[in-house]
Amino acid sequence: MSSTAKLFVGGFLVAVAAMLVALEIGGGGPQPVSTGLPDAGAFVGWMLPLVGLLARGAAICAIGFLTAATFLLPNRADNVEGLSTVAVARASAAAWTWAAASLLVFAFTAADVFGRPLPHLSPVLLWTFATDTSLGRAFLVQAGAAGVVALACRWTVGVRWLAVWTGVTVAALLPVSLTGHTASAGAHDLATVSLFVHVAAASVWVGGLAALVWIAARGSKRLPAALERYAVVAAWAFCIVAVAGIVNASVRLLHWSDLIRTSYGWLILAKVALMLVLGAWAMRLRRKVASDPSRFHTLAGVELLVMSATVALGVALSRTPTPASDVTATPAEDLLGGPLPPAPTFGHLMWGWEPTGVGLAVVLFGAALYLAGLRVMRQRGDAWPRGRTLAWFAGLAVVFWAGAGGLSQYAHVMFSAHMGSHMMLGMVAPILLVLGAPMTLALRTLPGPRQPGEVSPRGLLLSFLHSPFTRFVTHPLVGPALFLGSLFILYFTGLFNWLMQSHWGHGAMQLHFLAVGALYYYVIVGVDPSPRTLQPMVRFAILMFTIPFHAFFSVALMSTKTVIAAPYWTVIDRPYRTDLLADQYLGGGISWAMGEVPLVLVFGALFIQWIRADVREARRRDRAADRDGDAELVAYNARLRELAEKGKRREP
Repeated sequence: MSSTAKLFVGGFLVAVAAMLVALEIGGGGPQPVSTGLPDAGAFVGWMLPLVGLLARGAAICAIGFLTAATFLLPNRADNVEGLSTVAVARASAAAWTWAAASLLVFAFTAADVFGRPLPHLSPVLLWTFATDTSLGRAFLVQAGAAGVVALACRWTVGVRWLAVWTGVTVAALLPVSLTGHTASAGAHDLATVSLFVHVAAASVWVGGLAALVWIAARGSKRLPAALERYAVVAAWAFCIVAVAGIVNASVRLLHWSDLIRTSYGWLILAKVALMLVLGAWAMRLRRKVASDPSRFHTLAGVELLVMSATVALGVALSRTPTPASDVTATPAEDLLGGPLPPAPTFGHLMWGWEPTGVGLAVVLFGAALYLAGLRVMRQRGDAWPRGRTLAWFAGLAVVFWAGAGGLSQYAHVMFSAHMGSHMMLGMVAPILLVLGAPMTLALRTLPGPRQPGEVSPRGLLLSFLHSPFTRFVTHPLVGPALFLGSLFILYFTGLFNWLMQSHWGHGAMQLHFLAVGALYYYVIVGVDPSPRTLQPMVRFAILMFTIPFHAFFSVALMSTKTVIAAPYWTVIDRPYRTDLLADQYLGGGISWAMGEVPLVLVFGALFIQWIRADVREARRRDRAADRDGDAELVAYNARLRELAEKGKRREP
């Protein structure tokens, strides 16, 4: 067995030991049950976290090897080469292990839920668990996604497609994050989104280091370049893991004093301590490797062992009862993810606070990435228009208000507030965000190729912007079709009621409004590079074509006599604005009134672009005149004289 294999096996054993200790401390292990109650047995109780740890470790390895092959190791062509090819094969093997372990987790979880030993599980019970529970479906979806990634890695060698499969692998962590332990806590969507972000960032961080240890053991000459890029990835991952972890812990704890009063709090403190150790060790590793690269394998191996224990604590925490899980909720609180807000007032709507996962994630990531781009520009001494920066952060402020502020607080309680949030996320915020030119900033600040022929992060973004997919969605008719069609499909079918019944549905709608609005205005405003170039008059014509149809939707909404999503509002049973049709009518009026806002904003933006285009054309003509002695004007005057002379000769 090679030294690297021994290190990986040792890391898994350290993780198992740390998990078992944490389960004993936190009470997440098998507990005795009263006589006569169904019991799956101690075997199921201990094997469930064990196979869960195996699945988590396999997912981390798959993500790490794909990240190394696609982003960390430099390649001299569009296809991966050398050790990168072997890394993709390792990722495929890890994905197969992840898929198999996920199926085992599915089976053991079913046994735990039904209180049956594993041999006593019938196909009927397994089918019921798969079809009637969100947790069962989540494990099967995760297993299926891992299997697809494993197959894709066997047949994919292009860097661009491997980047896509890396994203799919990270996204495969999402289904389980949306269900189970975290989803049963208060502030459901904040808990689930923060958990997903936490786990995804940790997987990239730990997996990337594991892949680099493997690369170092192979003696690759490309290790220094990979280490330099991994340092940036690790710094981002560490910050994201820390922030998301704090947010997730705040949701699961009733009071911060629970950190020292409960066993769950002790495990969180232990995980925080390990995170601090990892941060300090990473700084030491960077200094030592800079002076002596040969020590990387040993120092990184120690860090990997500590990381294994940290991952194990996370698995144990997922099995440990939380203080927040002891609080019973009414059906309305279960749907809302918390208590019903008080009657709306101007102050509540303007300055209220509803920390939702999707809204906070968009704002925090958007602000952090944009500031990082500005920092790179400043370090290079390049200028960036202040107007674009102001527009971007104004757009994020709108997203915060509509997705995590006072308006969001009532968007799940009143249709009128929901429609106001919809209009802000879909019609106002996207205009400001598009005017911030994020793609242009990214293209100017993302890392370029480290050697000739490499597909760099900047090259990946350029490839996406000029891909057939982007060319299709930026067609002048596609954006308006999605923008308008989704309105009628969402509100005049049963889709809205279905999405309102789940916390992921709320987040999905917020992302949809923002994404469709951004695509629509990306085509119309046209600040960022696009595969299609449209003249300002064409863009304005698209806007004028869309506005009447949006007004028609608003009128149809105000005219309907049927309450949209009536079952949902019945369960909420709010004590204020009890006339559902009147509130729905108000929502339609808000939609109609808000339709005029983008007309003004976009018209102003197009007018400014038109003026600037004329100024640029005038400057181009002036430069051409300076080069050729104003030949165009001389030729034009000569032509006029010739016409005048011909006219005189024809006079009688």
